[in-house]
Amino acid sequence: MHIHILGICGTFMGGLAALAREAGHRVTGCDTGVYPPMSDQLRALGIELIEGYGADQMALKPDMFVVGNVVSRARLADGNPRYPLMEAILDAGAPYTSGPQWLAEHVLQGRHVLAVAGTHGKTTTTAMLTWILESAGLQPGFLVGGVPLNFGVSARLGGGATPDSAPCPPPALRAPPLPAQNPASHRLPLFVIEADEYDTAFFDKRSKFVHYRPRTAVLNNLEFDHADIFDDLAAIERQFHHLIRTVPASGRIVVNGLEESLTRVLHQGCWSELRSFGSAVSDFAAIGEPHAFDVVQAGKTVARVEWSLSGVHNQLNALAAIAAAEHVGVTPSTAAQALGLFENVKRRMEVRARVAWNGPAPAGITPAVVTIYDDFAHHPTAIRTTINGLRRQVGTARILAVFEPRSNTMKLGTVKSQLPWSLEEADLAFCHAGGLDWDAQEALASMGARAHVADRVDAVVAQVLAQVQPGDHIVCMSNGGFGGIHNKLIEALQHR
Repeated sequence: MHIHILGICGTFMGGLAALAREAGHRVTGCDTGVYPPMSDQLRALGIELIEGYGADQMALKPDMFVVGNVVSRARLADGNPRYPLMEAILDAGAPYTSGPQWLAEHVLQGRHVLAVAGTHGKTTTTAMLTWILESAGLQPGFLVGGVPLNFGVSARLGGGATPDSAPCPPPALRAPPLPAQNPASHRLPLFVIEADEYDTAFFDKRSKFVHYRPRTAVLNNLEFDHADIFDDLAAIERQFHHLIRTVPASGRIVVNGLEESLTRVLHQGCWSELRSFGSAVSDFAAIGEPHAFDVVQAGKTVARVEWSLSGVHNQLNALAAIAAAEHVGVTPSTAAQALGLFENVKRRMEVRARVAWNGPAPAGITPAVVTIYDDFAHHPTAIRTTINGLRRQVGTARILAVFEPRSNTMKLGTVKSQLPWSLEEADLAFCHAGGLDWDAQEALASMGARAHVADRVDAVVAQVLAQVQPGDHIVCMSNGGFGGIHNKLIEALQHR
């Protein structure tokens, strides 16, 4: 069929487009300000991208319009629709559906779905789990809300391999036969998906993940977010319980044992096998530092993870992935070996450049470089864990945290009081406050001279350049393009 995707450059919709193209469908799509990395990936697949949401796109006459949740019935100040194409679809009675619904009907049917949900770490954990299954020879399909560096793409259909039919992997990565208590699901091809709690579409306000019907569900963590669609934490907990309701009795729910909010979710009802991780009394726990630790299952050391990632949050992500992979027959030791070769996800503490310092450097700073990172952190908790992970890695070296409150929750100022807490371990903080309706300077006042605020990206760059020293680590955090600040900093440092 020919599908035309509205909002195609979002990470989820872009991944869906890649899956549809791989399945042999003709795919076109539209978005505003088409942007990488998804625009680059889609063009490489030969998918036609159209700028804007003009009603003239009706002339494409696709078999189905697939509508992303960026689309709404909103009106501009002059009364005209913000999304004319959507209005034309409705007026014409043309067929349309949501992205999650299309995915459920055309990709996920007949598969063992492993869904990774949570406020933070979904993308990274989904990538970890996918890589573990791939390393075990299970050829999973996947849709990740980013680009896992081990694969180079955000989505694929997968080979449909199972332990009975998969090509034989190297002995060190060979999975054992599946547990006898789950005889049916092992014959199904595997599909790993990042399970977002955000709403499905303007015409379907359920969370995306209720469409996926997983047999293995990871509940990584849960706190208040998406203040534009949820009134409070209890409303999000209710959606997570709806997800639990869709997991069969033969399925497994993997839950973070450190989260009180998830305990409340489980108390609303649970009908599946339960495995916990994180706390000392969990089914899966870790002993050691985040970059090198033992995996303990039911009090017994069963594996050791040694890898390039840092941060307690990634240690927890790893435990979640290991527990989920075990449900489809991959031993913790096999999973741990795979994680040793895990390369993370693009824009997750991705080193964009190490720039040599041009000029004299203080004694003891060797080599005299400034390291610039790109990270997707866009919530105070994510910012804090990102900085904590970097602090564990760089020791006493200076960390310059550069961020923009860009997510809907951050723009509304709902969690602004948590920002000083999130930035505690940074030596200096630089906030891009352009477009905010609340006073970032006031929100960061308790940080004193450590905090800097500017309304323009170029002004933020100037502030950073005025403070940077050789040996510094500059981490830029945003869930958007951040006005190209990474390249601006790199270029300015190279020519200073």
